[in-house]
Amino acid sequence: MGFAPSDMQLTSTAFSPHGAIPRKHTGEGEDVSPPLAWRSVPPQARSLALICHDPDAPLVAAGGTYGYVHWVLYNIPASVTHLAEASRDYTAGKNDSGKSGYGGPMPPNGHGKHHYYFWLLALDNDAQLPAGLTLWEFLKRVEPHVIGMNRLVGTYERR
Repeated sequence: MGFAPSDMQLTSTAFSPHGAIPRKHTGEGEDVSPPLAWRSVPPQARSLALICHDPDAPLVAAGGTYGYVHWVLYNIPASVTHLAEASRDYTAGKNDSGKSGYGGPMPPNGHGKHHYYFWLLALDNDAQLPAGLTLWEFLKRVEPHVIGMNRLVGTYERR
């Protein structure tokens, strides 16, 4: 499957689709991940992954990647249907700050509203990948195994 949205649905009790992400879940607040829940995962899924990416960040890397990666989380069993706020469960990859785990929104002052894409990926295998993969390392390993995906978009603007 290519990277196209599927029937899966990803929601949060912290913010609505295209709504403002509460300060608590940003680099200006407590910097804890928001609660997330999902449904309609393909029955053949064996594992899940979550990614948070800000395509509005004015960054382009030498390899042609763009934006800013705030979170890479994987090795989530397909039977899981939610993550609690501030969850440290499962395997954390490396975000673009070079740290492991969630790093909340914090666009540059005066840069306007940024959009944060929380992506849920369903995979047809349970590879048990090692901790610390960057988004691009992770995607290189799992792309042939993605059988479903969808997103929840939130916004944040520093004032």
